[in-house]
Amino acid sequence: MMKATKLAVILVAAGLSVGCASKGDITNLQTQIDGLKAEVTSVKSTADEALSAAQAAESKAAAAEATSRRTATEVETKLNAGFKKHMLK
Repeated sequence: MMKATKLAVILVAAGLSVGCASKGDITNLQTQIDGLKAEVTSVKSTADEALSAAQAAESKAAAAEATSRRTATEVETKLNAGFKKHMLK
């Protein structure tokens, strides 16, 4: 019985010393977590900037398309008018 008690005490002591994280380990993990949080914030900021630039480009493309369509219609109208005028001569 005494040997079992001594063995149990040794096993519990070994388990506690190996199984528990030290304060240094926790501090190291917290430092890594803080670094990851900063990196996530940076990535989110970059993604937001990219989204904003994409939306601005989409807006400019839509405006350019509208201008292109309007110009094409004007040119077509002028060409048709010139063609009709030429055909009437």
